[in-house]
Amino acid sequence: MLSPDPGREADERALMDQPPYELDALRREIVLATLQEVCRYRRWILLAAHVRTERVHVVVQAEATPERVLNDFKVYASRRLTEAGFENSERKRWTRHGSTRYLWKREQVIAAIRYVVEEQGLPLVVYENTDWENPPTSVPHA
Repeated sequence: MLSPDPGREADERALMDQPPYELDALRREIVLATLQEVCRYRRWILLAAHVRTERVHVVVQAEATPERVLNDFKVYASRRLTEAGFENSERKRWTRHGSTRYLWKREQVIAAIRYVVEEQGLPLVVYENTDWENPPTSVPHA
């Protein structure tokens, strides 16, 4: 983990052409429902998610690159937020990229789930797949 860097934060904020986007309770619920929808559609397994006011943490099992997963989540969540009447499609909601990484070992997955579910402060909108090691033999396709 990097230590806070007020100078870098100030530089990044100066580059912003819109105010930071905040997810209120209803927006957080929409984002979580969208993560679940995308996972069903793509046949990915959502292991954990924590939708916060200013960020979203997700652990997912997918036969896709982490960058593809991140991009799909951003695109679909933005679409659902716009459809719900929250701002228009020109509103910037997400950072340019995000933290993406592969988790190759069971211990890494467990640690990531714990981090997402338990180490983000006061729980807001949280999802944990407690049966992730025993997935169904077929995943319904929406």
